[in-house]
Amino acid sequence: MNLKSKELLHTILFFVGLAAFLFLLRQFVFTPVVVKGHSMDPTLADGERVIALKNTKIKRFDIVTFPAPDEPKKNYIKRVIGLPGDTIEYKNDVLYINDKEVKEPYLDEFKGEVTDGLPLTSDFTLSEVTGEKKVPEGEYFVMGDNRRNSKDGRMIGFINKDKILGDVKFVLWPLDRFGTI
Repeated sequence: MNLKSKELLHTILFFVGLAAFLFLLRQFVFTPVVVKGHSMDPTLADGERVIALKNTKIKRFDIVTFPAPDEPKKNYIKRVIGLPGDTIEYKNDVLYINDKEVKEPYLDEFKGEVTDGLPLTSDFTLSEVTGEKKVPEGEYFVMGDNRRNSKDGRMIGFINKDKILGDVKFVLWPLDRFGTI
């Protein structure tokens, strides 16, 4: 084999290896997601491109993506409110988890924009919207940040942990929003 053939073979092998590495990262480490709709306003906006990390431990208030249970071929992005075993209640626009008031600082900006005197989040209990008193084992209760315009756990019920595609951590586009969430 002459020198040019060796260089060409090395270059081809390098790009094949790089493509395999990127494919494996995409399959097992992260997934790119395009935000569609306004259910996560103002945290995430329609059209933003984000990265969701796979195989992470899901914690309360993480933003996750999962297949829409009511719309095949579509994914939803929502915030985890309830973990397995939790009781959930909203009263006077305040979240109560296991009968304790829990602050939601990510909603402060949006609550400040509400001018009609109505709450951002209407009153409800978990049992009223799901028929369950507690979030079942292996399930999560999720809500969009735009509580008045979000098809979330109040309508679609619980999300099984095995259905979660990833934990949204980074905004890629637009560039002025580039960075961690």
